[in-house]
Amino acid sequence: MRLEKIQDYMNKHHMPYAYFEENHCGSINFVHRGLSYRIWEFNDPEPGAESNVRSCGRSEDFIGNYEEKIIEILKTWE
Repeated sequence: MRLEKIQDYMNKHHMPYAYFEENHCGSINFVHRGLSYRIWEFNDPEPGAESNVRSCGRSEDFIGNYEEKIIEILKTWE
C-alpha cells in the first residue's frame, strides 16, 4: 500500500476516497464539497506526487516530503 500517511489522515477525518495502485505508485481520488480531487504518485525523474488539492482546476507536482506537504493543504480545509 502507498500514500499511507494521506490515507491515515483521510480515514481519521472521515473523508471517503478511492485508492488504486499501479506500477508501485498509489493513486487517490475523492470528492470534497462537490469538487473532484486526485493525488497520484510518480517515480520518474524522482519520487513525488501530482495533485490538484491546492487548486482544484490545476495540478502541481509535490517533491520530497510530498505526503506531508499534501496533508498540510488538507488541514486547511478543516
